[in-house]
Amino acid sequence: WEEERYPEGIKWKFLEHKGPIFAPPYEPLPENVKFYYDGKVMKLSTKAEEVATFFAKMLDHEYTTKEIFRKNFFKDWRKEMTSEEKSTITNLSKCDFTHMSQYFKAQTEARKQMSKEEKQKIKEENERLLKEYGYCVMDNHKERIANFKIEPPGLFRGRGNHPKMGMLKRRIMPEDIIINCSKDSKIPAPPPGHKWKEVRHDNKVTWLVSWTENIQGSIKYIMLNPSSRIKGEKDWQKYETARRLKKCVDKIRNQYREDWKSKEMKVRQRAVALYFIDKLALRAGNEKEEGETADTVGCCSLRVEHIKLHPELDGQEYVVEFDFLGKDSIRYYNKVPVEKRVFKNLQLFMENKQPEDDLFDRLNTSILNKHLQDLMEGLTAKVFRTYNASITLQQQLKELTNPDDNIPAKILSYNRANRAVAILCNHQRAPPKTFEKAMMNLQSKIDAKKEQLADARRELKSAKADAKVRRDEKSKKSVESKKKAVQRIEEQLMKLEVQATDREENKQIALGTSKLNYLDPRISVAWCKKWGIPIEKIYNKTQREKFAWAIDMAEEDYEF
Repeated sequence: WEEERYPEGIKWKFLEHKGPIFAPPYEPLPENVKFYYDGKVMKLSTKAEEVATFFAKMLDHEYTTKEIFRKNFFKDWRKEMTSEEKSTITNLSKCDFTHMSQYFKAQTEARKQMSKEEKQKIKEENERLLKEYGYCVMDNHKERIANFKIEPPGLFRGRGNHPKMGMLKRRIMPEDIIINCSKDSKIPAPPPGHKWKEVRHDNKVTWLVSWTENIQGSIKYIMLNPSSRIKGEKDWQKYETARRLKKCVDKIRNQYREDWKSKEMKVRQRAVALYFIDKLALRAGNEKEEGETADTVGCCSLRVEHIKLHPELDGQEYVVEFDFLGKDSIRYYNKVPVEKRVFKNLQLFMENKQPEDDLFDRLNTSILNKHLQDLMEGLTAKVFRTYNASITLQQQLKELTNPDDNIPAKILSYNRANRAVAILCNHQRAPPKTFEKAMMNLQSKIDAKKEQLADARRELKSAKADAKVRRDEKSKKSVESKKKAVQRIEEQLMKLEVQATDREENKQIALGTSKLNYLDPRISVAWCKKWGIPIEKIYNKTQREKFAWAIDMAEEDYEF
């Protein structure tokens, strides 16, 4: 941490690594695994067969029932076929992949049934690869690389109803790869018979390898692990920026409230949008190419159809009802009472507009971000999200933590504080498939524990009666040990009940996103130190590595 800093923009002076690991080559199916077209066995060419296996592996998934997925898949699959195959295979509904699908299921089962020795062998091989490819040298440090394996080919899934789902993600070859390292390092060698697309020596970026994927045309990178110095530092600076916002947030809030009365429509729209970003932690919402991506929006790209205005609703005045698909096609649905001025402005913004028109027609993200930058250096919509998430966690922990609670109860309070943040940021998840079953198992554990407690209490009662009669040391000791047993079982029962409450409340909320990306880890570290809670109860091993800087830095009196 305390090492010398480079001039602005320079990230390293020396960088050496081994390059990426490519996906293993395709292994054709055994002769006895058949593909059927229109009820007849058909032998596919290797390229066509490989793409068919991608579909077969997903046969039980609801994706393969979706019209757009099937259409995109079939179009891309045909590009891989020979001309004979193309003329025969004209209809996806006549293709029968069940035999292939069963073969892959059997393989998955076989992997589960592997002997300890076989599993150990695979583990050792993975560790060998990690040792060789999983580390790089950046300046004087050996740093862990996050994702040194290149994604294998497959079918694009996308999130929500992505218009490109089902398209073929091509195999990435060395010829697609740009290597980034320093001139004086040992440059990684491409696989025999291949060459790299390019070797660069750009020390203003931190990535080691990059390529362009064929579906969205987006650039993919191999980067350092979150536990590395360069990532930890970036993380730390992110929270320091959010803490700077804390100092001037009141001024900014007063400013946008003034702007609600502005004579300029543009300024009013900007001020209302900023109010939403601040109050509801909405994302800014960039403009997107139509038909290229799923129709998701953020604050600046909201359309008239995404909000409804209620002068009164459920006993509250001036309620705005939001309903739109946000990032990753996650639905944002919320009814929020707003200030009268905001409400009146929204009515004004919606006047004479069609449902598909922009709500903030005089605003886009670059206008908004330029304005935010003027208010505070480094300020973006995301900084508001980080600030509001962290400050909410800190306030909730203060309110919810009861000093007299035992550790499981305090952890429940922590998770409740984390949930308040996840709800603010709209981090949802579908209830896990195994949820009901897991809850039933937990409930039966609780029932068994209750019976055990009843037994222990009965034993204690009879031991007490016994001691009254006998009045000797032995029976006195027996009472003590039975008392302790009752206490121990009571604690175990409480722990199970807390766990059940926690799981139930957490059914549809994803805590991980905010924990990793929006919450200053020093708040959690300080809370653990203050209440004597082991840090591993809050952060797992990977998270502890990522937040090593915070664990090192924060004392129990840390204030965000």
